[in-house]
Amino acid sequence: MNQNSRLTEQRGPGKGRKRSRKAAPAETADMAPRDIVPVARVEKAAKETTKEASKPAAADKPRTDGAPVGAVDIEQFSRNVARMVEEGGKALAAYLKPREDGGLKTDAAEDVSDAVKTLARVAEYWLGDPQRAIELQTSLGRAYLDLWASAVKRMAGEATEPAAKADPRDRRFADPEWSSNQFFDFLKQTYLLTAQWANHLVKDAKGLDGHTRHKAEFYMRQIVNAISPSNFVLTNPELLRETISSNAENLARGMHMLAEDIEAGHGELKIRQSDAATFAVGRNLAMTPGKVIYQNDLMQLIQYTPATESVLKRPLLIVPPWINKFYILDLTPEKSFIKWAVDQGLTVFVISWVNPDQHLAQKSFEEYMREGPLQALDVIGEVTGEDKVHAIGYCVGGTLLSITLAYMAAQGDERIMSATMFAAQVDFTYAGDLKVFVDEEQVQAIERRMAERGYLEGSKMATAFNMLRSNDLIWPYVINNYLKGKTPFPFDLLYWNSDATRMPAANHSFYLRNCYLDNKLSKGEMKIAGETMDLGRITIPIYNLATREDHIAPAKSVFLGSKFFGGPVRYVLAGSGHIAGVVNPPAKPKYGYWTGGPPVGNLEGWLEKAQEHPGSWWPDWLEWVKAQDPAEVPARQPDNGKYAPIEDAPGSYVRVRD
Repeated sequence: MNQNSRLTEQRGPGKGRKRSRKAAPAETADMAPRDIVPVARVEKAAKETTKEASKPAAADKPRTDGAPVGAVDIEQFSRNVARMVEEGGKALAAYLKPREDGGLKTDAAEDVSDAVKTLARVAEYWLGDPQRAIELQTSLGRAYLDLWASAVKRMAGEATEPAAKADPRDRRFADPEWSSNQFFDFLKQTYLLTAQWANHLVKDAKGLDGHTRHKAEFYMRQIVNAISPSNFVLTNPELLRETISSNAENLARGMHMLAEDIEAGHGELKIRQSDAATFAVGRNLAMTPGKVIYQNDLMQLIQYTPATESVLKRPLLIVPPWINKFYILDLTPEKSFIKWAVDQGLTVFVISWVNPDQHLAQKSFEEYMREGPLQALDVIGEVTGEDKVHAIGYCVGGTLLSITLAYMAAQGDERIMSATMFAAQVDFTYAGDLKVFVDEEQVQAIERRMAERGYLEGSKMATAFNMLRSNDLIWPYVINNYLKGKTPFPFDLLYWNSDATRMPAANHSFYLRNCYLDNKLSKGEMKIAGETMDLGRITIPIYNLATREDHIAPAKSVFLGSKFFGGPVRYVLAGSGHIAGVVNPPAKPKYGYWTGGPPVGNLEGWLEKAQEHPGSWWPDWLEWVKAQDPAEVPARQPDNGKYAPIEDAPGSYVRVRD
């Protein structure tokens, strides 16, 4: 739920204030997290989390006016270069060792092959007609000549408009020397013109089907982002100043961190996005008091300790995604949706999914339904004595909840009285950027990979989510960690983002094929346990939350999915993205939300008539839940039920790392 989540319209780190060596990377405006994961305002958010402030000495402040940064100590510079080379050898050894031992089989060839074939389709269009090819080359040449003419005029002292301007939100070029220094300004504009031309190649290529064009845009974006001059020491003024002023110590530190990250990734680069040593689940994350009252092969069921004398009669079951860990809804106490719900007088139960290994390779989607939400409903009924509950499903957890509801409707099971979907899809027509990775050829490649181990490694999913927003989740950290040699700030959201989980082969294959590839759920063609899933038979009230900048479960996709349910649907649109739009507590709201009439027609028409509200959507949801059944009963303690507590929340399943 990467995750390519995202905080928008945000200020890049470090602007307008001094920074220590622990500085967060610069950001651009768009992001989706691992399941889409927010990155912008990292410094500010990190400082709020850790309640610390960094105050560097005045001598550490870099010059940004083009003036000399000081003399280079050649001897020290040489020693640091030698250290960098030594650490580079360690990084190479960490990369090669698991491959030489046979413990790591790379699939880079398949990925590169798909990219080459996709971009070849684009090149085929442009090179297939000599006239088109000439016009294409001419357009780029003309742009470069205009830039050269502008640069010459500027060198002569004339005022001139730049041939290309960076987006003001693009933090890659925030350093003043990108504009004040003619050399770096020329590099920047050359890059921007080339990027525009590359985008034109894909956008205006005729004869491409929608999926091929989508993939071509993705691959071209990866190339364009990778070749940015901001990613190299000699072409980035800030990095060049840092290297000279520190006598290349930044590069030695960075290479040491690179070696550590490759070793941590067991031969693959696992880019650190946060200071992992700062956080631990159960210590300063997932701290809401509760007990694990039940567990099976696939999940632990947590019941949280009440914080009020009386609670709503109807309990609440939360079904999180198994692609991520549940504590995205239970980060620090100030951000915890779970704690907030408990404080509002709800009896909260949460499924904590196992991080599966090869022994669970054959666990199917049906078994996830039976041993997950259906088993949880059985336990909740026995513990509380209630025959009706409210349920929440987040991301793929919402997809599973919808399928469970359709199955229950077919069975005449009415134990769920209302359902809430957090950024969840039931129709995958407009399923966002993840569709780039889903076609028959790529799904077969994933299935071959899973057949070798019995699961898909969490690192593979993490990399896929990060690549969706590489200018937010990859390159800023490459610069900050390996070129500046600085440890990222501790940030709870990014720590969670890096806490990846594995996917069992049978379950993941079913999900990719039936949802993303064939879109069978909304078509009424999906079969579970011999039943055909019909979303129209779900007649209970549904609170369908979408987030406006979501690139994983786009608002348009969630809106379209609303029409397939057979009962009343309250569609609510939150600001920001897949993670930040959901985790938006009332005490510190960063975004507003929109409400309107029934989700009919299209999203644009609905939004024109919708009412915008400031602050968090959480109170609106609580009011909606209470309207379903406002009755209250004395609070229920997790150790007073039929099931004896197994261990304290957050349990042991969530602590298993990839």
